[in-house]
Amino acid sequence: MALLEQSPFDLAKERRIVVIADWLPPDFGAVGQYMQMRAQALAEQGHAVTLVGLTTGTGTRGYRERGRGALTEIRLSARPVPRGSLLGRMLWTIVTNLRLLFAAFGPLRAADGILFTGSPPFLIHLLVPLKPLWKGRLVYRITDFHPECLIAARDRPSRALNLLLRLTNFWRRRVDSFEVLGQDQRRRLQATGVPGERITLVRDGSPVAFAADGRTEPLPADLAGKCVLLYSGNYGVAHEIETVLRGYELHHREGSGRVHLWLSATGAGADEIAEVLKSAGLPFHRSSPVPLDKLAGLLRAPAAHLVTLRDSFVGYVMPSKIYACVDSGKPVLFVGSADSDVHLLAQAAPAGYWRVSCGDFRGFAEALEDLAGRPEHQNP
Repeated sequence: MALLEQSPFDLAKERRIVVIADWLPPDFGAVGQYMQMRAQALAEQGHAVTLVGLTTGTGTRGYRERGRGALTEIRLSARPVPRGSLLGRMLWTIVTNLRLLFAAFGPLRAADGILFTGSPPFLIHLLVPLKPLWKGRLVYRITDFHPECLIAARDRPSRALNLLLRLTNFWRRRVDSFEVLGQDQRRRLQATGVPGERITLVRDGSPVAFAADGRTEPLPADLAGKCVLLYSGNYGVAHEIETVLRGYELHHREGSGRVHLWLSATGAGADEIAEVLKSAGLPFHRSSPVPLDKLAGLLRAPAAHLVTLRDSFVGYVMPSKIYACVDSGKPVLFVGSADSDVHLLAQAAPAGYWRVSCGDFRGFAEALEDLAGRPEHQNP
């Protein structure tokens, strides 16, 4: 892995920390998982941390001492994001952000440091205008860029989104500090006018540890004995689909057809791939993402991992799954640009790495043939 810049909160100056995120474990959401780990680590270092997030279960408030500090978790019960409607998503975001702000308002006023993320999006439009009320340093961990992601997902320009982007950049330039997940995000952020000295690279790392004697989850019955390519996690609008579909079909129509795709995934992209492959009569397996305590075992199970990212989202989205995929000890197949930090990190995959440009479906099929042709995947 690349060397990390770290900018921890100063215990002497910033003892009381508020962390705001979206879905907290056991609900599925990478940002919430990482922010819970971050809050726990800060508490163990001696900070008094308040973590505010969402749950699909019953809302709760809990306090416990942790290490040299303490952690208070405030979980707000919320319904899932309505994916089928842009208007519905925007209304959900507005209401949810207001609820998070009101739930955290007291701790925010008392905090010496405030850490918020890009999930839920647009929280910056509440926290920065109210900055005179906060005495603590405002730190934006910019997981995904919004509204840039909405703009990148559209086929045509939107005047409303362009105006929202201008307003967002206005508020960004007034944030005290930023944490970015990659050098590609640093470049994007500096292009909006944020001074480089306010930006620190703090990578996520793997959310799970891979013990030498750790359990490997068994392959699904219909994949037993196969050379399996696994896509795990969220497969959404930012992830490349067409190259995977056309390359996978080419591998099975004209190639050896020995690699079988396993989607342990949610999201519109996973739904589309499953629908197309089913209609085409091509083999694949679909399952839900596993709980965090089973993730290490799942990631040890396949022959290789698939990671994808559309070119228009480079620097706006950083697929955090890459850390665990690399640490699993399995090869990585990345469909995306060499300008993405996914490429920078995946080159460290100890068992091998392929990168295929978006649109190069023949290159994807060739990578599958290379994977299937490895000695460990040959029939005895």
